[in-house]
Amino acid sequence: MDLRDRDTRALDLKSLAPANVRGIAPYVPGKPIAETARELGLLEADILKMASNENPLGPSPKAVAAIRGALGALNYYPDGSGFDLKAILARKLGLAPENLVLGNGSNDILELAARTFLTSSDSAIYSQHAFLVYPLVVQAIGAQAIVVPARRYGTDLDAMAAAVRRDTKIVFIANPNNPTGTFNPWDKVREFLERVPERMLAVIDEAYGEYLPDALQSPSPGWLARYPNLVVSRTLSKAYGLAGLRVGYGFAHPDVAELMNRVRQPFNVNHLAMVAACAALGDDDFIARSRGVNAAGLEQLREGFERLGLEYIPSLGNFITVRVGDAARIYDTLLRQGVIVRPIAGYGLPEHLRVTVGQPRHNARFLAALERALVKA
Repeated sequence: MDLRDRDTRALDLKSLAPANVRGIAPYVPGKPIAETARELGLLEADILKMASNENPLGPSPKAVAAIRGALGALNYYPDGSGFDLKAILARKLGLAPENLVLGNGSNDILELAARTFLTSSDSAIYSQHAFLVYPLVVQAIGAQAIVVPARRYGTDLDAMAAAVRRDTKIVFIANPNNPTGTFNPWDKVREFLERVPERMLAVIDEAYGEYLPDALQSPSPGWLARYPNLVVSRTLSKAYGLAGLRVGYGFAHPDVAELMNRVRQPFNVNHLAMVAACAALGDDDFIARSRGVNAAGLEQLREGFERLGLEYIPSLGNFITVRVGDAARIYDTLLRQGVIVRPIAGYGLPEHLRVTVGQPRHNARFLAALERALVKA
């Protein structure tokens, strides 16, 4: 068989997948430090990554200590029910374990909601500039996407409610939104829940909720009794610093959670991730420190952008999106200085870069590198 025959065979194999799967644009994560070092001949220690909304303080120290104590049990499968983690979450949230679904990060919860309830005959709603996982999971299932135009870069809840059709099964809302950092007041979100029919699910993605100030902390656990069609996803990847372990959770009406748990893979959260999560959820001092560093860092970056005359989107996450013009060129120039940020043309924002909030020295280095990049541009 010559190469032309083998190429034809490969094309035939791809055709076995349905068109909706073949048409998926894979999710592109922030560029890794090791890859950048290899490509540019830089030392890994000299590279600053501010691309993936990771906690610049590292992981919760209590989580690290708990992992060290659990290494001897790696020959056993994890507890597929997540009993201990669910018990801690239930106490923390004021819910029952039956309300909970554990996930390999909150992405897993979002996908589980889609896989459990969407079919190719259904539609799902999400906002322009919303998290790319929403269109990815909707397209993977073959459902129809309804993309609602953003309002000042954020989720337009009135337009979302007006976009609901008879075949709409799910609406996705991120609050705060990634990558824009925009936020909808909780009273407006509750008004939205009152407007949408109970025959569809409202999935609220609260991946960045821990970074909200006290007055804006989410009341959603207390909403489940009133809104049985509500699903909320959260993660320990951000404020808790456990991105490398991939552990998240969702809460919903017991009937909804039970169906999602039928679809969930039996051991989707590994043993060390659950051990770390149990410890991290009790590390209130670490969360307080993370929030303080983040609030100060957001202010440092805002002041820097204003000094450089750059437009930015006010953010309530642990990142901020800034308009730099030729974002691809600025990104590349920053990269060659050993500073990794996130280009977001794939989110419909080709002139913007998303920057994770770092520690003061990280933010200062980024701003200095950005100023040099703007001069070169």
